[in-house]
Amino acid sequence: MRWEEVSTQACSIGKASSVFGDRWTLLIVRQIFFGLKRFSEIQKSLGITKHRLTDRLNRLIEEGLIYKHLYDETYNRYEYLLTEKGLDLYPVLIALGQWGDKWMKDCDGVPIEYVHTNCGKVTKPTLSCSCCGEPLKLGEFSLKVGPGLCEKHSRGELEGADKMIYEKISESETK
Repeated sequence: MRWEEVSTQACSIGKASSVFGDRWTLLIVRQIFFGLKRFSEIQKSLGITKHRLTDRLNRLIEEGLIYKHLYDETYNRYEYLLTEKGLDLYPVLIALGQWGDKWMKDCDGVPIEYVHTNCGKVTKPTLSCSCCGEPLKLGEFSLKVGPGLCEKHSRGELEGADKMIYEKISESETK
């Protein structure tokens, strides 16, 4: 499969990878989450070239994750704000951060802690079941083919990775 074809996969992880598959995009989104919203702030904080930052910001706008807001009419300056679609990335960033805290931190400890504003305590956000609220742990849930793959399979449209995923999950469902 060629990289340009990743966005055509049925798999949501594959499609998302087509947006975040380079080394800058998630870092740019992170900076905006952390409050760096102006081009110059993002560019300086990451050390990214202006051309590359412009390219990535335009892609994030095109994908509907951020939008430009004019904050200075005199100098025609903008800040970049997250849309609802962009804000929905917060669990992804927290999960990546927690993985990094566990496996990539140095001897000084974790770089950022999360404080629950309702109780004021440092917390470690968890992935939990939307039905019963219990934490989701690896090995305590299974995969089921969803309607998106079923429909594409019934039309004979699955190929490559999508077809293999469909077959693997279908096989495990019948056991």
